[in-house]
Amino acid sequence: MLSSIEPAVLLFLTSGLFLGWALGANDAANVFGTAVGTRMVQWSTAAIICSIFVVLGAVIGGAGPSHTLGKLGAVSALPGAFMTALAAAAAVYMMTKSGIPVSTTQAIVGGIVGWNLFSGQPTDTAVLTTIISTWVICPLLSAAIAVTLYKGITFALRRSELHLLRTDAYTRVGLLLAGAFGAYALGANNIANVVGVFVPAKPFPDIVLTSGVTISSTIQLFFLGGLAIAVGVLTYSKRVMMTVGGGLGRISPVAAFVAVVSHSIVLILFASKALEAWLSARGLPTIPLVPVSSSQAVVGAVVGIAMLKGIAGIRWRVLGSILIGWLATPMLAGLLCFFGLYFLKNVFDQVVY
Repeated sequence: MLSSIEPAVLLFLTSGLFLGWALGANDAANVFGTAVGTRMVQWSTAAIICSIFVVLGAVIGGAGPSHTLGKLGAVSALPGAFMTALAAAAAVYMMTKSGIPVSTTQAIVGGIVGWNLFSGQPTDTAVLTTIISTWVICPLLSAAIAVTLYKGITFALRRSELHLLRTDAYTRVGLLLAGAFGAYALGANNIANVVGVFVPAKPFPDIVLTSGVTISSTIQLFFLGGLAIAVGVLTYSKRVMMTVGGGLGRISPVAAFVAVVSHSIVLILFASKALEAWLSARGLPTIPLVPVSSSQAVVGAVVGIAMLKGIAGIRWRVLGSILIGWLATPMLAGLLCFFGLYFLKNVFDQVVY
């Protein structure tokens, strides 16, 4: 029976894998763009490290954000999930072709809302409001963290009186470590964008190993999605890396390190189930487990540091095009999904909900 459904499953999953590829092509810039742009790390080195750690993050830490995204709209039919992911991937790809770092989170949210509208399913406004609020909180929080870290690190460097060459070497190592951390955070937080819509449909049977360990359908999806992101990083991420690394504003290697660390902290904050449990156990306000935009996080960090050093260093035209891309992406994905579902249902006679 499994062999009879595998071709259909793989066909429908191609849109999710395409979205993963688009995410890797676009969002790897948020992890290593500043390091590559300042020529502290070679693109090939950055791509390999990013690919490895993004898969680890997806498999180990991706469950929390995926659960929240499912509350926005449970796309229970594989053809519907296929079109939702395809619409999001197409929107991200269009922006990537233009070299604009956009939000795959916004794209998949727009796609899910488009599916809800077509299927007549209600959109959970509370969840949608929570997700949209992070689109504002995320860059502001990242900017605040970046400014604080930058001030602290530059103060420490001035007091240490390290030789310039040693400072350069430490910064290079720091960028590699920060990039690995950032790639893990990207996989953990954004894998929900890639395969989250397929989770309710459970396209794979659970695998029970001889040791008694069960590999669930969700983990299998996360692994495949992580591999798709890695392929996107390795094949098509260079152009957007250059936009983030040098197009938005001139930043130093130390600032590049701070930007990546700040971006990674924000992504982990919104992906950590352990942190949510720790805060809840102590009666403290919890941080919502939602897939936030790594693009918004890194752009917020870069702009925060640039403003700290003087707004003249910000290239406002580039920033403006990025902001327009952020606004256009969810609307474009929603429209593509709605009309794509109509086409899929009426031309190919597929059950999309």
